[in-house]
Amino acid sequence: MARAKKSTPQRRGNPDREAKLKPQNWTLGLQVVHPKAAGIDIGNEEHWVAVPPSLDAQPVRCFGSFTRDLHALADWLVQLGIETVAMQSTGVYWIGLADILEHRGIRVFVVNPSDTKNLPGRKTDIQECQWILKLHVYGLLKNSFRPQEEIYVMRAYWRQRQQHIADASRCIQHMQKALIQMNIQLSNAITDLSGWTGQAIIQAILDGERDPRKLAQLRDPRIKASEETVAQSLEGNWRRELIFILRQEFESYQTLMQKMAECDEELHQHYLTLEAKADPNQLPEQPKNKRPRGHIPEDFDLREQLYRATGVDLTAIDGINVLTAQTVLSEVGYDMSRFETEGHFAAYLGLSPRNKISGGKIVGREKKKPKNRAGQALRLAAGTLLKSETYLGAQYRRFRTKLGAPKAKKAMANKLARIIYRMFKYGETYVDKGRQLYEEKYRQQQIQMLARKASQLGLAVVAVQ
Repeated sequence: MARAKKSTPQRRGNPDREAKLKPQNWTLGLQVVHPKAAGIDIGNEEHWVAVPPSLDAQPVRCFGSFTRDLHALADWLVQLGIETVAMQSTGVYWIGLADILEHRGIRVFVVNPSDTKNLPGRKTDIQECQWILKLHVYGLLKNSFRPQEEIYVMRAYWRQRQQHIADASRCIQHMQKALIQMNIQLSNAITDLSGWTGQAIIQAILDGERDPRKLAQLRDPRIKASEETVAQSLEGNWRRELIFILRQEFESYQTLMQKMAECDEELHQHYLTLEAKADPNQLPEQPKNKRPRGHIPEDFDLREQLYRATGVDLTAIDGINVLTAQTVLSEVGYDMSRFETEGHFAAYLGLSPRNKISGGKIVGREKKKPKNRAGQALRLAAGTLLKSETYLGAQYRRFRTKLGAPKAKKAMANKLARIIYRMFKYGETYVDKGRQLYEEKYRQQQIQMLARKASQLGLAVVAVQ
């Protein structure tokens, strides 16, 4: 007697996931999005360009990297009626060509090289430009974010200034190393070698002074260490070769400080060319506990210029000082219309989780070192909220207890990015709600959760008076 087969139930999909799917017009074929397009493989010495074969008998050509070659490339594309061009963001070699093409009225798509790396077959420059063209024609490449021109100029000045700060920090480290090799323990008596006291003592040493007590008399009265302690730290072995190194590093440090002041002047002049969106006289005075430390511009008030150019005061957000606000502005600008939502803005800054989902489950998380400078600045700003008696401070401490320090900094930086997005887009003013409000809100959430669990067990939660 034949045995009846059991019917195998069909596996049903997740209705919750299906409900989240956005309706789209699915087709079996690809639709041409950019019919008059070109693909360019950027190189150091030459650029390979591909256009649709229907536009030219020789659709793939090679051009040099000199300026006259770039203009010849642009003339050829304009003659063919090319409207869009896709190129990889290869180093800085693409910038000169992109500027010329945009000046000719051609829309430039600067794409991430990782989006075009899966080239089938043997990889050559000729195949690479044709592959970029094919992907771009069908709209499979996403244009990278590029700020407006005035923000691009500001970014150049600010990044150059930050490079000077990094180089100056290395000079301070080299000076400290030379002093320690001579057993001059000045760093144990004063906290900052780049301060007024440290620089005055080093200048006197380079001028030939060797008496520890005379050198100690140069200390600022606000230094916590006594004059006797400073004098004892300046007793050492004065080696000629180490004095030479100390002199060179000191002169390099002074030069970098001068270069930084020149960057500040250029940045100030650039701010004056921007359209004023608010009156700096209406900006409230900044509390003493929020005044920034570090290398802030001395020749002009950077906070006032930020408020004048953007119309909002980002320094009102707890944890964000004027240097962090300037870094965010110089990297992404203030035009938030280029980001669909605040989530997209946070993701661009590298502050959103990059989960790998398969079968409806998270199977891994992409761990990439963040490269966005604005995102890194917000991470550092989030770490300063540990002892803050504000709403954001209480929230960060809760994140830190639950997630640990690294994840809490990223989650809090995401929160700061969303606040900045709303302020830039809607012109809102940030108002701190206070630590008590957050703690009371969290307490009510815990009570509701306990009441829900108790009801499932047939119990009830009773508040103790």
